[in-house]
Amino acid sequence: MISEQKFNDILNTLIPVAYRAGDAIMAVFGRDDVGLHHKGDASPVTEADEAAEVIILKALKANHPDTLIIAEELAAKEGLPPGSAEEFFLVDPLDGTKEFLNKRDAFTVNIALIQRAQPVLGVVYAPARDVMYYGAGASAFKIEGRGKDPVAISTRTADPDHLSIVASFSHRDAATEAYLAHYPGAEHVSVGSSLKFCLVAEGKADLYPRLGPTMEWDTGAGHAVLKAAGGTVVDEAGKQLMYGKPGFKNGRFIARGDETLDFVKFI
Repeated sequence: MISEQKFNDILNTLIPVAYRAGDAIMAVFGRDDVGLHHKGDASPVTEADEAAEVIILKALKANHPDTLIIAEELAAKEGLPPGSAEEFFLVDPLDGTKEFLNKRDAFTVNIALIQRAQPVLGVVYAPARDVMYYGAGASAFKIEGRGKDPVAISTRTADPDHLSIVASFSHRDAATEAYLAHYPGAEHVSVGSSLKFCLVAEGKADLYPRLGPTMEWDTGAGHAVLKAAGGTVVDEAGKQLMYGKPGFKNGRFIARGDETLDFVKFI
């Protein structure tokens, strides 16, 4: 487990840099021309993605020069390493680009530290909402408004008769709809980006099923916050979701706040 001292040292880097990256994103958010173009995989990228990543990479390299960094836009330009290290950072400078492009506020800055294939520390900042989530070890926090005091958050005990399931605005496919149909009485909450993990982490939802592909930088920070708040993320085999996989790609997974919850597996 990450030591409390290292937790604090890294957070002293990551929280301020996440705020600065968020400021760079918001400077672009209000413009008509956001510098939109498409990467080789046809996914959208904007000037905001690129500006935020520059800020984050500069800070990580200055403060943690010996730690490998896997970042979304850097990977698109330079490719991914053939394997992962024992310890590395995962960076998604703007998770929820489609939310950003549609002028919705559910996009985030994601920075995670991975050790031995598990997320041990994560920072998630939603700049349009000015809400910060962070966690490591067994402690997770939320800051609503810059300069405000952090408030401890934790997952809730699930009530099988009154479940709340969170899914995506932009990735609500047929497989997800079929999955949700297994819970006819559940409340459905739609939100973009890694905020889905954070809603489960703060006890506002019970399950987050993701039945489509994601990259590890999409999930690492939110997973870390959820894990620190008492939740779990399991893959198709029912085992904890691992990091540093080939191509840094995730398969289907379920995030849950209450590990005793008997959830429907995959269909």
